[in-house]
Amino acid sequence: MSSNVDLIQLTEQTKKLTAMVVEDEVVANDLLSSTFKNFFAEVTSAYNGADALRMYEKINPDIIFVDIIMPEIDGIELARRIRSINPSQIIIVISASNDIQKISESIEVGVNSFIQKPIDTKKILEMLQNITSLVAKRKKIETKTFSISLPLDVYELVDDNAKAESISKNAVIIRALRSFYNN
Repeated sequence: MSSNVDLIQLTEQTKKLTAMVVEDEVVANDLLSSTFKNFFAEVTSAYNGADALRMYEKINPDIIFVDIIMPEIDGIELARRIRSINPSQIIIVISASNDIQKISESIEVGVNSFIQKPIDTKKILEMLQNITSLVAKRKKIETKTFSISLPLDVYELVDDNAKAESISKNAVIIRALRSFYNN
C-alpha cells in the first residue's frame, strides 16, 4: 500500500459514489465487484453489454467499469451508447487488450480512463483518486471535458507540427495512436 494515498480520506470520497462492473468473465467480475465494494456505496454487476444497458438506465451509477471484449455488445459500443444517454458519465475501460485500434476507439468514444489487466492494488488506488478528484472538480464546475491517462511514450509519437497546432489533448492522443498503429 503506497503511503501517499490516504485510504481513509479516499474511501470517505468513494463511499458517496455508486459503481457498475461490466465484465463477461464471472471470476473477473466477482473479483472486481468484491474489491470495489470496499470503496463504493453500492456496486452492481452485469455480465454483458445488453444487460448492462438495461440496468444502467434503472440505476444510473456514478462510475462504470467496462471490459472491452465481450460478446454481442462490446465495451466500446456499450460506452458509445451510454455516452449518448449521458454525455458526462464516468466510464473506465478495464481490459487485457493492448490492441491499439481498440484503445484508440475507446478514446474517441470518450472514456475517462483506461486500465490494463492484470490490475494491481496500486492501479486501482490511483484510478480511484483520479475519479474522486474528477467528481470533485465536476461538482465545482459542470464541464464535459475528459482527461485521459495514457503511457507517456504514446504522446512522444506525436510529431511536432501536431503539438504546434492548437489541437485538443484527446486529438493529439488519437493522432499519436493512429500513427503508432499505422506504422
